[in-house]
Amino acid sequence: MDRRTFMNRSAAIAAAGFTANMTLSQRADAYEGVMINGLSREVAMPTLCHPDQERSMLPPTAPVPGGAPPAKLIAGMADPRLPPMPERPTLLDFYRYRNPNPSHSLQSANLAMQKGLDEKVVLACLLHDFAVEAFIRTDHGFWAAQLMAPYVDEEVSWAIQKHQALRFFADESVGYEYPRAYLEWFGTDYEVEPWIRAEYEAARTHRWYMTSRLITLNDLYAFDPNVTGIEIDQFEDIVGRNFRQPREGLGFDGSPVAHMWRTLIWPHSFL
Repeated sequence: MDRRTFMNRSAAIAAAGFTANMTLSQRADAYEGVMINGLSREVAMPTLCHPDQERSMLPPTAPVPGGAPPAKLIAGMADPRLPPMPERPTLLDFYRYRNPNPSHSLQSANLAMQKGLDEKVVLACLLHDFAVEAFIRTDHGFWAAQLMAPYVDEEVSWAIQKHQALRFFADESVGYEYPRAYLEWFGTDYEVEPWIRAEYEAARTHRWYMTSRLITLNDLYAFDPNVTGIEIDQFEDIVGRNFRQPREGLGFDGSPVAHMWRTLIWPHSFL
Protein backbone atom coordinates (compact mmCIF):
# COMPACT_ATOMS: atom_id res chain seq x y z
CA MET A 1 0.00 0.00 0.00
CA ASP A 2 1.47 3.40 -0.98
CA ARG A 3 1.57 6.32 1.44
CA ARG A 4 -1.31 8.25 -0.16
CA THR A 5 -3.63 5.22 -0.08
CA PHE A 6 -2.65 4.54 3.53
CA MET A 7 -3.40 8.14 4.54
CA ASN A 8 -6.74 8.17 2.72
CA ARG A 9 -7.81 4.91 4.30
CA SER A 10 -6.73 6.13 7.75
CA ALA A 11 -8.73 9.33 7.26
CA ALA A 12 -11.82 7.35 6.30
CA ILE A 13 -11.52 5.05 9.33
CA ALA A 14 -11.01 8.01 11.66
CA ALA A 15 -13.93 9.94 10.12
CA ALA A 16 -16.25 7.02 10.75
CA GLY A 17 -15.71 7.53 14.48
CA PHE A 18 -16.13 11.31 14.53
CA THR A 19 -18.99 12.80 16.54
CA ALA A 20 -20.66 16.17 16.07
CA ASN A 21 -19.25 17.64 19.30
CA MET A 22 -15.60 16.76 18.57
CA THR A 23 -13.20 19.67 18.14
CA LEU A 24 -10.76 19.88 15.23
CA SER A 25 -7.95 19.00 17.63
CA GLN A 26 -9.79 15.90 18.84
CA ARG A 27 -10.46 14.82 15.27
CA ALA A 28 -6.80 15.32 14.40
CA ASP A 29 -5.78 13.22 17.39
CA ALA A 30 -8.18 10.46 16.33
CA TYR A 31 -6.78 10.51 12.79
CA GLU A 32 -3.21 10.34 14.07
CA GLY A 33 -4.11 7.41 16.33
CA VAL A 34 -5.54 5.44 13.43
CA MET A 35 -2.40 6.11 11.38
CA ILE A 36 -0.06 5.00 14.18
CA ASN A 37 -2.05 1.82 14.78
CA GLY A 38 -1.99 1.06 11.07
CA LEU A 39 1.79 1.24 10.69
CA SER A 40 3.59 -2.04 10.23
CA ARG A 41 5.81 -2.84 13.19
CA GLU A 42 8.66 -5.26 13.63
CA VAL A 43 8.79 -6.74 17.10
CA ALA A 44 12.44 -7.31 17.92
CA MET A 45 13.50 -10.05 20.31
CA PRO A 46 16.64 -9.80 22.44
CA THR A 47 19.43 -11.98 21.13
CA LEU A 48 19.30 -13.86 24.43
CA CYS A 49 15.90 -15.23 23.41
CA HIS A 50 17.22 -17.03 20.32
CA PRO A 51 19.60 -19.74 21.54
CA ASP A 52 19.08 -22.09 18.63
CA GLN A 53 18.88 -19.72 15.67
CA GLU A 54 21.17 -16.81 16.45
CA ARG A 55 23.51 -17.39 19.36
CA SER A 56 24.42 -20.97 18.50
CA MET A 57 26.27 -19.85 15.35
CA LEU A 58 25.24 -23.16 13.81
CA PRO A 59 23.46 -23.59 10.47
CA PRO A 60 19.71 -24.10 11.02
CA THR A 61 19.93 -27.77 10.00
CA ALA A 62 23.15 -28.62 11.85
CA PRO A 63 22.95 -31.17 14.67
CA VAL A 64 23.40 -29.76 18.16
CA PRO A 65 26.78 -30.89 19.58
CA GLY A 66 26.24 -33.05 22.64
CA GLY A 67 22.52 -33.38 22.05
CA ALA A 68 19.74 -31.44 23.72
CA PRO A 69 20.50 -29.53 26.94
CA PRO A 70 19.30 -30.81 30.32
CA ALA A 71 15.79 -29.88 31.38
CA LYS A 72 17.18 -27.09 33.56
CA LEU A 73 20.51 -25.36 33.10
CA ILE A 74 22.11 -23.44 35.95
CA ALA A 75 25.06 -21.06 35.89
CA GLY A 76 28.23 -23.02 35.27
CA MET A 77 26.58 -25.77 33.26
CA ALA A 78 27.54 -25.86 29.60
CA ASP A 79 24.78 -25.30 27.07
CA PRO A 80 25.55 -27.63 24.14
CA ARG A 81 23.86 -25.17 21.77
CA LEU A 82 26.55 -22.58 22.47
CA PRO A 83 30.31 -22.57 21.86
CA PRO A 84 32.27 -23.13 25.09
CA MET A 85 33.83 -20.08 26.71
CA PRO A 86 37.36 -19.95 28.14
CA GLU A 87 37.74 -20.11 31.90
CA ARG A 88 38.82 -16.46 32.02
CA PRO A 89 37.03 -14.90 29.07
CA THR A 90 38.28 -11.73 27.43
CA LEU A 91 36.34 -9.13 25.50
CA LEU A 92 37.49 -10.72 22.25
CA ASP A 93 36.16 -14.09 23.45
CA PHE A 94 32.70 -12.57 23.80
CA TYR A 95 32.92 -11.34 20.22
CA ARG A 96 34.03 -14.77 19.05
CA TYR A 97 31.62 -16.95 21.03
CA ARG A 98 28.66 -14.86 22.22
CA ASN A 99 28.18 -12.19 19.57
CA PRO A 100 26.47 -13.93 16.64
CA ASN A 101 26.60 -11.02 14.20
CA PRO A 102 29.20 -8.33 14.97
CA SER A 103 29.58 -7.30 11.32
CA HIS A 104 28.03 -3.87 11.83
CA SER A 105 30.32 -2.89 14.71
CA LEU A 106 33.36 -4.34 12.98
CA GLN A 107 32.61 -2.29 9.87
CA SER A 108 32.10 0.86 11.95
CA ALA A 109 35.38 0.39 13.82
CA ASN A 110 37.21 -0.46 10.62
CA LEU A 111 35.92 2.74 9.01
CA ALA A 112 37.12 4.80 11.98
CA MET A 113 40.49 3.07 11.81
CA GLN A 114 40.85 3.76 8.09
CA LYS A 115 40.24 7.46 8.77
CA GLY A 116 43.10 7.48 11.27
CA LEU A 117 40.87 8.45 14.19
CA ASP A 118 42.01 8.24 17.80
CA GLU A 119 42.08 4.75 19.28
CA LYS A 120 39.42 5.73 21.80
CA VAL A 121 37.06 6.52 18.95
CA VAL A 122 37.86 3.25 17.17
CA LEU A 123 37.17 1.35 20.40
CA ALA A 124 33.90 3.26 20.95
CA CYS A 125 32.81 2.39 17.42
CA LEU A 126 33.64 -1.25 18.05
CA LEU A 127 31.66 -1.39 21.29
CA HIS A 128 28.75 0.98 20.63
CA ASP A 129 26.22 -1.65 19.50
CA PHE A 130 27.44 -4.57 21.58
CA ALA A 131 24.16 -4.70 23.51
CA VAL A 132 22.07 -4.88 20.32
CA GLU A 133 24.25 -7.60 18.87
CA ALA A 134 24.74 -9.79 21.93
CA PHE A 135 22.50 -8.77 24.81
CA ILE A 136 19.35 -6.62 24.52
CA ARG A 137 18.03 -4.03 22.07
CA THR A 138 16.08 -1.55 24.22
CA ASP A 139 18.21 1.40 25.40
CA HIS A 140 21.18 -0.28 23.77
CA GLY A 141 23.48 2.71 24.23
CA PHE A 142 22.89 2.70 27.97
CA TRP A 143 23.30 -1.06 28.33
CA ALA A 144 26.51 -1.12 26.29
CA ALA A 145 27.93 1.85 28.20
CA GLN A 146 27.16 0.17 31.52
CA LEU A 147 28.74 -3.11 30.41
CA MET A 148 31.94 -1.35 29.37
CA ALA A 149 32.20 1.39 32.02
CA PRO A 150 34.50 -0.43 34.50
CA TYR A 151 36.97 -1.31 31.75
CA VAL A 152 37.27 1.76 29.51
CA ASP A 153 37.94 5.45 29.95
CA GLU A 154 34.90 7.43 31.06
CA GLU A 155 34.98 9.30 27.76
CA VAL A 156 34.43 6.07 25.84
CA SER A 157 31.49 4.84 27.94
CA TRP A 158 29.94 8.33 27.88
CA ALA A 159 30.21 8.46 24.10
CA ILE A 160 28.65 5.01 23.74
CA GLN A 161 25.67 5.99 25.88
CA LYS A 162 25.06 9.33 24.14
CA HIS A 163 25.26 7.98 20.60
CA GLN A 164 21.81 6.48 21.18
CA ALA A 165 20.35 9.99 21.20
CA LEU A 166 22.76 11.76 18.86
CA ARG A 167 22.00 9.48 15.92
CA PHE A 168 18.50 11.02 15.68
CA PHE A 169 19.84 14.58 15.25
CA ALA A 170 21.71 15.92 12.24
CA ASP A 171 24.88 17.99 12.62
CA GLU A 172 25.66 19.86 9.42
CA SER A 173 28.95 21.18 10.84
CA VAL A 174 30.47 17.71 10.59
CA GLY A 175 28.38 16.35 7.71
CA TYR A 176 26.08 14.10 9.71
CA GLU A 177 22.62 13.72 8.19
CA TYR A 178 19.55 12.10 9.67
CA PRO A 179 19.76 8.47 8.48
CA ARG A 180 17.59 7.80 5.46
CA ALA A 181 16.98 4.31 6.83
CA TYR A 182 15.18 5.89 9.80
CA LEU A 183 12.74 7.57 7.43
CA GLU A 184 11.86 4.14 6.09
CA TRP A 185 11.77 2.42 9.47
CA PHE A 186 9.96 5.04 11.56
CA GLY A 187 8.21 7.29 9.03
CA THR A 188 8.76 10.90 8.02
CA ASP A 189 6.69 12.25 10.92
CA TYR A 190 8.51 10.40 13.69
CA GLU A 191 9.40 12.49 16.75
CA VAL A 192 11.80 11.20 19.39
CA GLU A 193 10.68 10.87 22.97
CA PRO A 194 11.31 13.91 25.23
CA TRP A 195 13.96 12.06 27.24
CA ILE A 196 15.90 11.29 24.04
CA ARG A 197 15.82 14.98 23.11
CA ALA A 198 16.96 15.87 26.63
CA GLU A 199 19.90 13.43 26.26
CA TYR A 200 20.83 15.12 23.00
CA GLU A 201 20.58 18.63 24.44
CA ALA A 202 22.80 17.64 27.35
CA ALA A 203 25.35 15.98 25.08
CA ARG A 204 25.79 18.64 22.42
CA THR A 205 27.42 21.12 24.80
CA HIS A 206 29.55 18.49 26.57
CA ARG A 207 33.33 18.44 26.19
CA TRP A 208 33.14 14.89 24.81
CA TYR A 209 30.37 15.63 22.33
CA MET A 210 32.57 15.04 19.30
CA THR A 211 33.71 11.62 20.53
CA SER A 212 30.12 10.47 20.55
CA ARG A 213 29.31 12.28 17.32
CA LEU A 214 32.18 10.41 15.64
CA ILE A 215 30.43 7.16 16.53
CA THR A 216 27.39 8.29 14.54
CA LEU A 217 29.60 9.50 11.69
CA ASN A 218 31.14 6.05 11.41
CA ASP A 219 27.92 4.19 12.09
CA LEU A 220 26.43 2.23 9.23
CA TYR A 221 22.67 2.20 8.91
CA ALA A 222 22.68 -0.64 6.40
CA PHE A 223 25.04 -3.58 6.18
CA ASP A 224 27.41 -3.36 3.25
CA PRO A 225 27.53 -6.86 1.73
CA ASN A 226 30.64 -5.91 -0.22
CA VAL A 227 32.69 -5.43 2.95
CA THR A 228 34.10 -8.77 4.08
CA GLY A 229 37.11 -10.11 5.88
CA ILE A 230 36.96 -7.82 8.92
CA GLU A 231 37.61 -9.91 12.03
CA ILE A 232 37.74 -8.99 15.70
CA ASP A 233 41.43 -9.94 15.76
CA GLN A 234 42.13 -6.81 13.70
CA PHE A 235 41.38 -4.73 16.80
CA GLU A 236 43.28 -6.85 19.33
CA ASP A 237 46.04 -4.28 19.87
CA ILE A 238 43.62 -1.38 20.25
CA VAL A 239 41.53 -3.38 22.72
CA GLY A 240 44.68 -4.38 24.59
CA ARG A 241 45.77 -0.76 25.00
CA ASN A 242 42.36 0.71 25.81
CA PHE A 243 40.27 -2.00 27.50
CA ARG A 244 41.18 -2.96 31.08
CA GLN A 245 40.77 -6.70 30.84
CA PRO A 246 40.31 -8.17 34.34
CA ARG A 247 42.78 -10.88 35.21
CA GLU A 248 39.97 -13.10 36.55
CA GLY A 249 38.05 -12.84 33.30
CA LEU A 250 34.96 -10.80 32.46
CA GLY A 251 32.17 -11.97 34.72
CA PHE A 252 34.39 -13.06 37.59
CA ASP A 253 36.13 -9.87 38.74
CA GLY A 254 33.47 -8.72 41.20
CA SER A 255 32.72 -5.55 39.25
CA PRO A 256 29.22 -3.99 39.39
CA VAL A 257 28.51 -5.43 35.94
CA ALA A 258 30.08 -8.89 36.36
CA HIS A 259 26.62 -10.46 36.50
CA MET A 260 25.82 -9.04 33.06
CA TRP A 261 28.85 -10.71 31.53
CA ARG A 262 27.96 -13.98 33.29
CA THR A 263 24.49 -13.72 31.79
CA LEU A 264 26.15 -13.64 28.38
CA ILE A 265 28.21 -16.70 29.26
CA TRP A 266 25.18 -18.66 30.52
CA PRO A 267 22.21 -16.87 28.89
CA HIS A 268 19.77 -19.73 29.40
CA SER A 269 20.46 -20.51 33.04
CA PHE A 270 17.38 -21.52 35.01
CA LEU A 271 18.83 -20.11 38.27
